[in-house]
Amino acid sequence: MSCLPQRCARQLLREPFQRGSLPLFLTPAFSPSRAQCFSTTAPVQSRVGGAAISVPPEVSFTLVDLPKTLNRGHGKDVPTHAAQIKGPKGEMTLNIPSFLTVSHDQATSKATLSIQDREVPHQRAMWGTTRALLQNHVTGVSEGHICVLSLVGVGYRATIEPKATTVSPTYPGQQFVSLKVGFSHPIELGIPEGVQASTPQPTRILLEGVDKRKGKGIFVNGETIKLKAKKIK
Repeated sequence: MSCLPQRCARQLLREPFQRGSLPLFLTPAFSPSRAQCFSTTAPVQSRVGGAAISVPPEVSFTLVDLPKTLNRGHGKDVPTHAAQIKGPKGEMTLNIPSFLTVSHDQATSKATLSIQDREVPHQRAMWGTTRALLQNHVTGVSEGHICVLSLVGVGYRATIEPKATTVSPTYPGQQFVSLKVGFSHPIELGIPEGVQASTPQPTRILLEGVDKRKGKGIFVNGETIKLKAKKIK
């Protein structure tokens, strides 16, 4: 007897489809053309990618065509043009994806980005990423990027040396950061080309350069370090 209600319910659901008619209250739920829409808002552009980039007067922002190359990878995007950005601090170049268009209005000193298809997730992701990279390059060649590395530890200190004993220079005039961080020997790291390093304090390393992606180190810009609580007996 317990299975009778279930069989009756299944029969009632099958019969309307067999007869070709549905009760009015079931029509919206069982309509085959009913689309599931979980959002009532219209698609909007990327908050980052859609924002215009302000180009200072002392910065030159030009777009150049790249030489055509054979695309050997399946589905791999091949950039067709690049953005050359020059300023008082230096020069940088960024390859632009082929599905992305960069427009530079010299009258308003603004650069805007757009993509071919906003329905493609990869294009939407690269829209904001490329815009952020261009903004970092414009800031780098005009103002420069500064990164402070902090050394935390008993006896930790750093110095800038013109020569190193454990590593060889990779370009003429390269300087090295010598770190004493608890080892029996100093750790010597070569300073990348285009980056200036100084030690205003023995436990502080100041890095300056036009490329923000080179600002890596130990504890960056006052980063909060969570220490494990000591057990007190």
